[in-house]
Amino acid sequence: MASDLRILVTGGAGYLGSVLVPTLLERGHRVTVLDRFVFDDNSLLACCAHAGFSVVRGDCRDERTMAALLPHHDVIIPLAALVGVPICDADQPGAISTNLEAIRLVCRLASPTQRLLFPTTNSGYGIGRSGEPCTEDSPLAPVSLYGETKVAAERAVLERGNALTFRLATVFGAAPRMRLDLLVNDFVYRAVTDRAVVLFESHFTRNFIHIRDVARVFLHGLDHFDQMQGRAFNAGLDDANLTKRELCERIAAHVPGFTFIDAPIGRDPDQRNYIVSNARLAATGFVPAWSLDQGIRELLVACRMVRRHGHGGPVS
Repeated sequence: MASDLRILVTGGAGYLGSVLVPTLLERGHRVTVLDRFVFDDNSLLACCAHAGFSVVRGDCRDERTMAALLPHHDVIIPLAALVGVPICDADQPGAISTNLEAIRLVCRLASPTQRLLFPTTNSGYGIGRSGEPCTEDSPLAPVSLYGETKVAAERAVLERGNALTFRLATVFGAAPRMRLDLLVNDFVYRAVTDRAVVLFESHFTRNFIHIRDVARVFLHGLDHFDQMQGRAFNAGLDDANLTKRELCERIAAHVPGFTFIDAPIGRDPDQRNYIVSNARLAATGFVPAWSLDQGIRELLVACRMVRRHGHGGPVS
């Protein structure tokens, strides 16, 4: 694929965007970021040195804004979203309007020739069958508003055509716009600062992927779009289908004295529990570059520089 694509990234100043946008610019693409900058972020300041970088302060839910921007781009990557169960439950209208209605707006306004790469979540699998990996053909049965909005948005994107979607595993790793409420990031932060974690339903299993591999997944999708379009792809580490207790054991190997115990009462507000197969993406030639242990070592350094602040909330 050409190295000078015009790419629109909504929500590009957020956690994923703060890694993806510089990666796209370094590849030689021209990138426009649309973001509300509600956190007064400076996560993309280093990108200002690129001649192909531009910023629009605005809302992806605003039809006039999107109608003015879309015609000037070859590719749309809609990252803007309320990500995670707690934040979606706390702002249900915002979750529906941002995670779903804004995507339907893009699908309606974009021309058929514009390519759409959409990040969704493997949360849509809900509660999987014991010992049976979820593939892209497995039934989608989300158990949260977050999962429901992303599943419905993915359906709209694939029905629209000239698109592909990535069902991302739980993302971890350091980024200029840091999030400490994601599971691995949260547990490593607690291991560094508190030396302890109390686990709710520690047998629940998640799949994981490093944020820099997410950026590489998008580059892979751009490079292999003709081969991949029209399909959904799980994106995660096959050797990182881990229970929360197993995750803590991996972290404890890097943090002497880190302890974790099961809560005697209470439940996880996020009832997802499944293992995932990433074979379809692997068959296209994608190979992750970051292991879970590499990410934990990176986070141990990062967590000595950052402090928890209010995007979402701790997830355990």
